Amino acid sequence: MTADSLRQYLQTLETRGEIHRISEPVSWNLEASAVTMLANTEDSRIPLFEDVDGARLVGDPYRGSQRRPWDRIALGLGLPPDLSYEEYYEAVIERLNDPKSPTTVEADDAPCKDVVETGDDVDLLDFPWPYIHAGDGGRYSNLHTLIAPDIDSEWVDWSYHRSMIHDDETASVLLLAGEQTPNLYYYKYERRDEPMPVAIAVGAEPAVQYTSVMWIPTGRDEAEFAGGLKGEPIELVECETNDLRVPATAELVIEGEIVPNERRDEGPFGDYFGYVHGPRRSMPLLRVTGITHQQDPIIPFCVEGTGVGYSENSTSSMEAGCVGPDATLGLRTAGFDVECCAPWKSTPRTVYTIATPSDENGYLHELANFIFTTWGMLHVDFFIFVDADVDPLDQRQVLEALTLHADPDEDFHQFGVETMPKVPLNIYQTPTEKGDVQTGTSKAKTAKAYIDATSDGSATRDSADTELEYRAQEILESAGVDSEKLPFVDPGEGER
Repeated sequence: MTADSLRQYLQTLETRGEIHRISEPVSWNLEASAVTMLANTEDSRIPLFEDVDGARLVGDPYRGSQRRPWDRIALGLGLPPDLSYEEYYEAVIERLNDPKSPTTVEADDAPCKDVVETGDDVDLLDFPWPYIHAGDGGRYSNLHTLIAPDIDSEWVDWSYHRSMIHDDETASVLLLAGEQTPNLYYYKYERRDEPMPVAIAVGAEPAVQYTSVMWIPTGRDEAEFAGGLKGEPIELVECETNDLRVPATAELVIEGEIVPNERRDEGPFGDYFGYVHGPRRSMPLLRVTGITHQQDPIIPFCVEGTGVGYSENSTSSMEAGCVGPDATLGLRTAGFDVECCAPWKSTPRTVYTIATPSDENGYLHELANFIFTTWGMLHVDFFIFVDADVDPLDQRQVLEALTLHADPDEDFHQFGVETMPKVPLNIYQTPTEKGDVQTGTSKAKTAKAYIDATSDGSATRDSADTELEYRAQEILESAGVDSEKLPFVDPGEGER
């Protein structure tokens, strides 16, 4: 059954023995994030902190297992957790192809309206927003859905932008020009000197959270795609202080407006690259006008940076389990023959791998050019193309394809002149290159590249090896052994 709320999703995890309830008091100041980091690193249960200054936090609730990052995301959609990545991707794509319009419910039927605070009653600091990394610029809400309307149409964008809490009624929001919501603010609202009404849904139901991280095209209604993912319409309810509608089962909703031509410091922050870095930047000011929430709300957060290497966190798992299927569907819709488009697990927003049966250079160049000029790719620097029988989520298979089939002279393709902007969250750009503080963009641009690691028909995986793999799998299953849970052994660690 698809989860109707974050609470129902956590209950599903608990029935499977995947929740660790922590009843003793825990501090929002690094303690909750430290425990979550250890759970992520050890591939352990999801920590639910029941006493953080009298409130509740949950650390990385959508973090999947290290071998199968999509498994808990599947549970949130009511899908079997034992699906292969191919089965899971096709199931999500099928649902995205069947969007469903949302419905509006009355406030009395919306759990997020249990408590309503406006005017002088608003106090952001009533809630235990976590201080996540030592060295961060402040406390953050970083696992939520930001809702903002287009000033010129009926379109309302759902997105995923972290927010640093400053005081009882203000925060700064990371808005990087080139992305959808930042473009609405910088190039429409701010140029007209008008505030942008927004709402931040914290702890929304899984289908809403998943959709907010996807690459849904500009002008398309994310609420409809969330309904498609869920298999039924998302219930929305009207805000108290603006005209936006928000997910009715959210744990907490922050209502407000992003003020034109006003900035607050934001960062540094321990980002998805695995580093705490800056510089501290000026970002748009969010002024809060109302807060509504459930009784005893649960606030989710993500320990960014733990999703690098062999670990997972919520955003790295959602990159594989949400953005991957969405990107695959987008390329197919554009007419490209793509088996799967998925992130490179160690750097989930920097490199993507695309499995395709088509290996002609002209075709791959056309596909790469479409990606770089259509999606913008502020985060992703390059793509790796592999054969259709290569699992893009299996780094060993992708590395094998790179070493066997990618000729540095012929198969490493650079768009040296056609450079594009890069988000200022990376490591290799200097503080000076990180650029324009007014629009949050990088001054420098990066060359977008792709690597052709397809076999060009010159080689295929040895059928004898494949047969051995299948036979080994049969033997393990007959012995009652789950091969997915076998310990990973690095072949380089044995005797030499």
